[in-house]
Amino acid sequence: MDQDILSELAPSGTLRAGINLPNFLLVTGKASSGDPIGVAPDMARAIADRLGVAVSYATFASPGELTDAAERNLWDIGLIAAEPARAKTIAFSPPYVEIEATYLVPEGSSLAAIDDVDRPGIRIAVSDRSAYDLYLTRHLKHAELVRAKGLAAAFELFVNEKLDALAGLRPGLIADADKLPSARILDGRFTAVRQAVGTATINRASAAFLADFVEEAKASGLVARLIERHRVTGRLLVAP
Repeated sequence: MDQDILSELAPSGTLRAGINLPNFLLVTGKASSGDPIGVAPDMARAIADRLGVAVSYATFASPGELTDAAERNLWDIGLIAAEPARAKTIAFSPPYVEIEATYLVPEGSSLAAIDDVDRPGIRIAVSDRSAYDLYLTRHLKHAELVRAKGLAAAFELFVNEKLDALAGLRPGLIADADKLPSARILDGRFTAVRQAVGTATINRASAAFLADFVEEAKASGLVARLIERHRVTGRLLVAP
């Protein structure tokens, strides 16, 4: 292994992997040790194995907190969705999985398609600083985003404030729709959230290494096997 990569990614001899705990598709449980279980932790462990070092997990309660930690040297790699707003401090690999993002609308809503949502007067509940919040912030021209801290809070905001739509990842919205049998999930998607592996932007050698590792992990079937192992087939898709 190139010594420059080791000195950038594991200067202490252990690879510290930043994990976003609320992403229930990528983190599906917790080990008796307290370590997270899921596709993202397993990807981090596979990277550590390739480097020939141990792995430890730095867990965060939101993607925004994980992003902020990039400048505070709290992790060596961060497993999080690639977004232009985050690329100011994080160098991202190509995506290894993607997740469809769409809208949940209440009973009786006149919104029938994705394109109907971006209209004046429409209010959309969204989890603050999530990848799809960042995407909608860039692309919406008329509708208003109403932010809450976390997925559960965004759902409560949508219900309690009688908002016009709830933005989210399709698998999560399916679970939310079960709590509101009269609600509908709109067909299609406004974006696909693409999960990647990031490192500090100064780590140029490591960024190239991570890009190559992710492409190899997809081509070899490793990512597909992790999706199957953690029983998220059909909800997580191997990124093209």
